[in-house]
Amino acid sequence: MAVAMSSTCPGLYCGKTLINGSFEGECGVCPRGERTNDQKICEKCNENPELYDWLYLGFMAMLPLVLHWFFIEWYSGKKSSSALFQHITALLECGVAALVTLLVNDPVGKLSIRSCRVQMLSDWYTMLYNPSPDYVTTLHCTQEAVFPLYTIVLIYYAFCLVFMMLLRPLLVKKIACGLGKSDRFKSIYAALYFFPILTVLQAVGGGLLYYAFPYIILVLSLVTLAVYMSASEIQSFKNLIAKKKRLVVLFSHWLLHAYGIISISRLDKLEQDLPLLALVPGPALFYLLTAKFTEPNRILSEGGNGH
Repeated sequence: MAVAMSSTCPGLYCGKTLINGSFEGECGVCPRGERTNDQKICEKCNENPELYDWLYLGFMAMLPLVLHWFFIEWYSGKKSSSALFQHITALLECGVAALVTLLVNDPVGKLSIRSCRVQMLSDWYTMLYNPSPDYVTTLHCTQEAVFPLYTIVLIYYAFCLVFMMLLRPLLVKKIACGLGKSDRFKSIYAALYFFPILTVLQAVGGGLLYYAFPYIILVLSLVTLAVYMSASEIQSFKNLIAKKKRLVVLFSHWLLHAYGIISISRLDKLEQDLPLLALVPGPALFYLLTAKFTEPNRILSEGGNGH
């Protein structure tokens, strides 16, 4: 049995093993997939992830997919007929990467994971809590106390990158006829930039994102929806339903709104939390009802007339 000294590090134990009638051992970190319990004993993590943990993993999984779609749309332009196929391919890449990531994680070969329960922000940053019991020797306790929420995201990003490099160049070369040779692969080049950024973001700010992602989703989805409706000059329900693409964008943002609300409430009390989903269409309705009062040309004309 490995017994731990009292420490602020959730993965540090001071092992004492009974050998020939006496306790021997040295201090160290718990193996991967284990963390210390309340008695400071290394214990295997066999708990199922909470709903909030799955929502966090879903958020981190959505980031590369949303960025793929954004850059595909940005570089495809209106003349390209290949954007839809690239969108589907990006969805396929991320979907297969997610499945493979689940299959290679413990338990291997199953679409499920076992996890250590996140208890506090410091669980994500064990490398910052290396104690020095005698003020001379430092005990290094860097360990994944939030197993597997930290590494599984990095593994997923690696598989996304691999599948993208295997599938996307062939597809783009075959069907991106509406684009010039220099523009065909720009969405792929963009991914080669944002994947390292996402990796560093998870490595450095994973713990902060874990607690902040519901609010990030709500704020960004509200801002991007307002920017899109303004840029598309949508000022009435008639303008909104004029094109199917606008409805797709609207419903996508509504899904993000709902995702953020569910993540914040965690659906702890269904009878109280589910009615909050009725707020999802609120921002879009508010924009449509007030857009005519904030139209710049109208404000300028009224100002010129002295009103």
